[in-house]
Amino acid sequence: MRVRGPFVCQEPVMSDNLRGSLFMVLAMCGFAIEDMFLKRVAGAGMPVGQVLILFGGGGMLAFMALARAQGQAIWHPAVVQPRMLVKAAFEVTGRLFYTLAIAYTALSSASAILQATPLVVVAGAALIFGESVGWRRWAAILAGLGGVLVILRPGLEGFSAASILAVIGLLGFAGRDLATRAAPKVLSNFQLGIYGFAAMVPTGAVLLIWQGGAQVPDGAQVAQLVAAVLIGVYAYWALTLAMRTGEVSVVTPFRYTRLVFALILGVLVFGERPDALTLIGSAIVVGAGIYTLLGTRRQVLRRAAN
Repeated sequence: MRVRGPFVCQEPVMSDNLRGSLFMVLAMCGFAIEDMFLKRVAGAGMPVGQVLILFGGGGMLAFMALARAQGQAIWHPAVVQPRMLVKAAFEVTGRLFYTLAIAYTALSSASAILQATPLVVVAGAALIFGESVGWRRWAAILAGLGGVLVILRPGLEGFSAASILAVIGLLGFAGRDLATRAAPKVLSNFQLGIYGFAAMVPTGAVLLIWQGGAQVPDGAQVAQLVAAVLIGVYAYWALTLAMRTGEVSVVTPFRYTRLVFALILGVLVFGERPDALTLIGSAIVVGAGIYTLLGTRRQVLRRAAN
C-alpha cells in the first residue's frame, strides 16, 4: 500500500492466472527459440543423431543439477515401472521425429502441426481413460485434425513427405502427455526431466550409427547447442511454474503462442514464407484447440457446481 497525500493508493496485484499466463507465454517463446537453435545446428551439417545425443545429454545434466539442488535423488526405482517405460518410448518417438521434422522441413509448418497435440491428448483421454467428451468437442477435434491435413495438403503440389515426420512427432508427444498422467506421483518434475532427456542419448546413438558417424562441432554449433539446452531447461521450468500458478483451463490456451513465435523466427531467421494453406490450417488447429480447452473448462465448472 502506498500513501500519496490524503489518499491511500492500493498497489496493483497481479493475479495468479495472469502470472501463470505470462509464464506460459515465456515458456512457449523459449521452446520456439530452442527449436530454432536445433534447426540451425542440424542445418549446418551436424547429424540429427549427434544433435539428440548432445542436446539430450546436456538437458539430462541440467535437470540432474536442479534435482540435487532441491535435495531430490537422481535415481528412483519407480523409473523402471512399465508406465514409465511406455512414457519413455513415447518421449523418444516425439523428440526424435519432431527434431527430424524441424531439421528437414520449415519450422513454421512443423510447429503448426505440433499445435494439434492437445486435441490428440483430449481424444486419447476419452478413448483410454474414459473421460467424458461431448459431441461438440469431438467435432472440434476432427476440425483440428482437418486443419493438420490442410497444412500437409496430401495429394496437392505443395505436399512434402517429410512433413509426416512432424505428425509422428505429434503422436509421440501426445502419447507422452497421456502417459505422464499415469506416471508415479513419487517422481518430481525434475526427475521426469532427467529421464526424458536421458532417453534421447541412446536413441541419438542408434540414429547416428545409421547416419554414418559424428562430426567435430565448431564453436558456433557448440554455442548454439548450449543455448538450446539452457533455454529448453528454462522453458520447462516456466511451463511447470505456469501450470502450478494459474488455473489450468486459463493458462493452457496460451500454449498456442508457440506457433506465433515459430512463425516469426521462421520468417526472420530462415527466410520462410508460410503460404495461405499453412496459415489457414494453423488458424483451424489453434481455433479448434482453444474451443476444446474452453469446453473442458466449462465441464469442470459444471461438475464443481454440482
